[in-house]
Amino acid sequence: MGTFLGFVWCFERLFVKSPSGRNRFNVLGALNAITHEVILVTNDTYITATQVCELLEKIAALGLTIPITLVLDNARYQKCKIVEELALSLSIELLYLPSYCLISI
Repeated sequence: MGTFLGFVWCFERLFVKSPSGRNRFNVLGALNAITHEVILVTNDTYITATQVCELLEKIAALGLTIPITLVLDNARYQKCKIVEELALSLSIELLYLPSYCLISI
């Protein structure tokens, strides 16, 4: 199946009404590379260090006995002291991607 373009040609211009403003739904997640289990934290406001800490606690609650490495980008809320200290106390290694990394996860 080919690529679908987001428009079609027609004789009359059509407008689709949409709600004003911006509606957010944020998903912060982790994937267990062995079992393919997905661990999620979601909200409809903003992702902050609090949500990253919540994700770390959910991962630690799984009770895994193997080393855990979480790959993150360099967002400020992921690289703050609170997140790094919690990860250290939970024995979770944080691996940050280099700036402007072209690798898609």
